[in-house]
This record gives sequence, structure tokens and C-alpha cells, in this order.
Amino acid sequence: MADIAASAWVRNTAPDGTGFIRAGSGAPVLLIHGVGMNATIWQGQIASMKDRHDLIAIDMLGHGVSPLPPENATLSDFADQALRLLDHLGLASVSIVGHSMGALVALEIALRAPSRVHSIVCLNAVFRRPPALAQAVRERAAALGAHGDASAVAATLARWFGDPLPESLAGAAATARTALEGVDAQGYARTYRLFARADADHADALAGLAAPALFMTGSQDSNSTPAMSAAMARLAPHGQCLVLSGERHMMAIASPEKVTQHISAFLDAGEAEKPQADAAFDSGEFRRALGSFLTGVTIVTTIGAEGEPRGFTANSFTSVSLEPPLVLVCIAKKALGHSAFSTSKGFAINILSESQKAHSGIFASKAADKFAAVAWQPGQTGNPLIDGSVAVFDCDMQQLVDAGDHSILIGRVRDFSHNGAQPLGYCRGTYVTPGLSQEALAAAPPDTEVGAILENEGRVLFFETADGFHELPAGRGLGSPKDARSLKGRLAARAIDAQLGFLFAVWDDAADPSHTHVYYRGTVDGPYSDDRRVRLVDIEQIADLRIADPAVRSMLARYARERMEDAFGVYVGNEVEGEVRPLAKPSPVLLSGRG
Repeated sequence: MADIAASAWVRNTAPDGTGFIRAGSGAPVLLIHGVGMNATIWQGQIASMKDRHDLIAIDMLGHGVSPLPPENATLSDFADQALRLLDHLGLASVSIVGHSMGALVALEIALRAPSRVHSIVCLNAVFRRPPALAQAVRERAAALGAHGDASAVAATLARWFGDPLPESLAGAAATARTALEGVDAQGYARTYRLFARADADHADALAGLAAPALFMTGSQDSNSTPAMSAAMARLAPHGQCLVLSGERHMMAIASPEKVTQHISAFLDAGEAEKPQADAAFDSGEFRRALGSFLTGVTIVTTIGAEGEPRGFTANSFTSVSLEPPLVLVCIAKKALGHSAFSTSKGFAINILSESQKAHSGIFASKAADKFAAVAWQPGQTGNPLIDGSVAVFDCDMQQLVDAGDHSILIGRVRDFSHNGAQPLGYCRGTYVTPGLSQEALAAAPPDTEVGAILENEGRVLFFETADGFHELPAGRGLGSPKDARSLKGRLAARAIDAQLGFLFAVWDDAADPSHTHVYYRGTVDGPYSDDRRVRLVDIEQIADLRIADPAVRSMLARYARERMEDAFGVYVGNEVEGEVRPLAKPSPVLLSGRG
């Protein structure tokens, strides 16, 4: 068995002429490349995995040194080639990693000879291409007579890596160019024509796939889309989907360390385990993300059996567990999407903001294409995540529970995010916006001091005075951007984009009860003012600041404490004495809603 270094590839040839590379020791893994490539493109994976795996990288028919496929080849021809190689090497069973066309061949092997496949990783696989994409691929296949010219290679590289080519991908693109320029033109054409028409060959067979299967693609792969991988994972009994953010079609050579890490984790985990993301969870941040939901409104999304996005509006959302991280949502059995969600491998919960009231209405309707009206991106598991949501939770389906006229979807959170926007509420048949009531402030006396504790990623905005003190943004009344003395005017003067949220403190001066102070919590977005006296200070460092007003110092100490506990109240009184009133009393009752 030949060991190989990145700079000195050692090739072998099987009795039938199949070219291959073999390296390492341990559990055997067969690597199958895509159209136009050859065994050497697995250089990054072999270098990282050879200490734990016996790696066999094959030249597909018509590629590398392997013989041509038949003129009207089928996936069986390529699967037979791989099985002959395994027989030659005396390997009864292997795990298989296939890229693009190689993923189709890997599935063909696993479906035809299940006893010979431990597990399977399909990178950037194609599945049931939508009509426009299918037409484009078939047109390229029909025009392959002139393959090998510079323009054809350039067009392929542009699809794979982007146009213009990012500087960071220049090395990967050069590797792919070398393979494309060296491939046999006839072998390439015959294989590509098969690739163009084989995207649905396993549609009816995936339900019988016995091996654990990971379908991994890039969020920016427009040809092997996240929806395709999600749909395949949905159909495979032991399938799961993983979408790598920012990656394109050739991610195996563009980001070999990242891709190989996920391949190795899946192969090492065995049949029963999911990719382990739990260790990266910050329980405190997860709790705060869950706290974004008030008695709110969500849109629940998934990928349907045909790879199409599906979604519905629901207010029946709640957290279930922190360890493991579990959430649930309910859907009515009579809902149009019940079948899609009750049979899904996963779903995403998008908590809506006050500005997304229209989104809620659309997804509560019977509109034919609900997703046409919203901006969204595929999440880590392929589920649609709606842009601008207060928080999103991307989940695997942990359990489906029958509950009267509803089904309870319990999801294990695989990824989540949240921001400081205000959530949209729903109560007594109508929407409510629990954020700032600016109308109430309009009736306040004109000399009322209105200020804000504005947070950005664990930091609070302060203005630094000429004598080295720090003060929160505040002004006479809420006002408008044109009123220089008001809070909004002071923020506008420094080009600060702030969003005011919940009331945090109200107090009167003990010596002058007519002088009232009102402070709100809020968030601030970048870019920030160029004014050097505008500072973002870590919450833990606020206690060290020089703050002239003792009432403000006391308020900020309470803010830091309640921020850590994620349990805010409203202070009412004066600067000497008062009480903190909780925003809401905790309730053990599970709120339910209609999906």
C-alpha cells in the first residue's frame, strides 16, 4: 500500500484499467470525485484523514487514467467500476464519500449493494433539479463537442468559484483548472451527459437507503442547492443535511479543513449519532435567544418532499429544555402543511419582529407562493430562515407528538441566532407591539428627561464629556431628529441609528418631584458615529466609569445585574427610594396556539 504526500502522488492501476490512489490505514473509505476531476482532488482529505482511515480515491470512468465509459453510460456502469476495485483490494465493505457526480455514484453503490456500505457522505449532490436549472445543464451537455477550450473551462470555473474569482479561492480554482484541462474530452462529455439526466434516478429509491447518510452542500452552491440536500436527507431513513455557510460547489478543495472536519465527525460518530454541535452551545445565550419570544408570533418553515420551501404562522411556540436544547411548536392537523411538517426531518422557527406583521399575514393565508414575498436563506440543516427575524432556531425533528386536533413538533436546536429587535405579539385575536409607546411620551411635560441604555453585543453606548465623565444618551423629551435638545436629536446629531425598546426606569427628583426621568432599554446598530466621544463600553466595565449622576449609576448597576439574569423589571420611584416591578410574572402554563 503506497503512502502519498501532497507533492508526490503515487498512482495505482487495477486489472480493468481503473486508476486509483490508496493511502493511510484504518477503516476503509472510498472517495469518488465529480465530473471533470480525478482522484488527486482529494489531496486535502487524504492528508487529514490518512492517520485514521484507509483511503481509496478512484478515477471515475473517463477520468484520470481510467478507461472510457460506454457511450450511453448509466450510473450502474460507474458503480460496477467501483465495486470491481473494492473486490480487487479485498474490501468487503467501506464508507463512501462522493462529490457531485461522485455522490450519485455513491448512492447507486449503497442502494445496489447495501451490505458493502457502512455510511455515505454526499457532497454537493444534485437532486430533482428545478426546470430552469435542468434545462441549463442539459444545454451545456448538448454543447460539449468543443470541451477543453479556454472559454468552456472559464465558464465552468465561474460557476464553481464565482465571477470575478475571489482571491482567497485562486489556489482551489487553479487545482480545478488543471484537472479540467487534463480530462479526456470524450470521457468528460459522456459522463456529463449522464450527470445532466441522472438527478432524479434515486428519487423513488432513497426511502430504501439502509446506510446512514450525510448530505452536505454549500449555502452559495446554486447548482447543488441546500434545498436538494435537505430533500434527500428527508427521504433517506437515516439521512441528515448540513449546509456550510458561504461555501460553493467545490468546497472540498476550497475549504478542505472545514469539509474534512465534518466528514470525519460523521464517519466517527457511527449510525446513531448526529453531528455534535451541542458542545458549542452557550446556555446563557440560548436562554436569552428563547427570551426573545414574548407571547409572540412565529413562522415555522421546512423543505417539502419536492425540495420546495413550506411555512405557516404559529403562536404556539415554547422552549422545552436547555440540555439538550429543545423547543416545540404546534400545527393543526387540518392545516395544509401538516403532511409536510409531520413527515419532515427538521424545521426552523422564525420569531417575527414588530416590522414583520405583513409576513405573519402572508404565511397564515393560502397564498400559492408565500416565500416570494419574504427574503430568506437556508440554515445549517437546509431549512429556510427568514431575514430580519428577532430570533431563529434551526432544528432537527426530535419527536412528533399526537395531541388532539394538533401535532406537537419537538425540535432539537442545531443552530440559532438572535438580535435586539422588538418581537411582534399576538393577544385576544389581534397583533400587539410591546415595544416603546411613543404616544405616551408625547403627553409628558416638555422638560422630562428621556434617556436610553443602548446595547450592542454586550456593550453599552456612552457619551464621554470633556472632563472625562461618561453619560448615557438623554435629552429633553423624546422629540424628533430635528430637535437638538431631545433624545432623538442628540442621537441624530452623531448619526447614531438606535432602536428604543422596553421601559426600564421612571423616577422623579426627590427635591423637585415635577422633574421626571424616563429611561428605556434599546439597541444600537453600526456604523457608529465618527465622534471620538461616542464609546461602546463592555457591560462588565461600566462599574469603573466616572458617572456624575448617582441615580444613573444605580440604574446601570441594576441593568448589569438583570442583564446577566435575563430578568428585567421597571424601576418606579425617585432617586432615593422606589421599587422594581417585574415586566411579567413567570407562569408554568404552556401557551398553545394554532398552526
